[in-house]
Amino acid sequence: MALANQISRRGVSSTGKAPIARVPVARAPIASRSRRTAVKVQAVKNPVGESYAKALVDLANEKGKLEPIHADMDAVSQLMNTNKALSELVTNPVIDKEKKRAVLAKIGQEAGFQTYTNNFLNLLVEKDRMHLIYDICEAFEAQYCELTDTQVALLRSAVKLEQEQQFLIAKKIQELSGSKNIKLKPTIDSSVIAGFIVEYGSQQIDMSVRGQVDNVTEELSKQMAMKMA
Repeated sequence: MALANQISRRGVSSTGKAPIARVPVARAPIASRSRRTAVKVQAVKNPVGESYAKALVDLANEKGKLEPIHADMDAVSQLMNTNKALSELVTNPVIDKEKKRAVLAKIGQEAGFQTYTNNFLNLLVEKDRMHLIYDICEAFEAQYCELTDTQVALLRSAVKLEQEQQFLIAKKIQELSGSKNIKLKPTIDSSVIAGFIVEYGSQQIDMSVRGQVDNVTEELSKQMAMKMA
């Protein structure tokens, strides 16, 4: 199977590891950073990774390619996290640079990456920075979300939810958070039992059977404690 087949490039997905559902964002270049500060993506501590990510974000925005390059970086992140052999190859400093470039070029061609993305990956190889690719992807995501006023939300459910269900959940979070865009990351969690749990920022929406059981258990514990007091 071609490496590119492992990459989910759709806006709303319910397959594989860490799929993403998103309320569409504007594709025009963004002149200034949004005033909102509610975006909750964990900041990357590596300053070098952040610098490389910022350079790519700035270039993408300047060229009007922020959305497609963001999709590329999503794909790179997903591929690096799911293909151990590829990850070890491109991050190993002993492996010849030409071999790394050839592998990345094949992936970029199969996945339809932007020229700017391909050039960026080649730059990382040339500067011996591919070992920072995880930090760079996370930093790019954080900066993209801040720039586009995007709220990231983790959706946990016992079974895979349909795309329409994910979209409706994303729209509801958009209303509650006031964010311009929502990026939904669904994961399967058998402990939920049924229903779903959504976490965004410091908020949580618990519509799971597990949550209801926990609430009942907590209430019973309180009642027992009061009787024993």
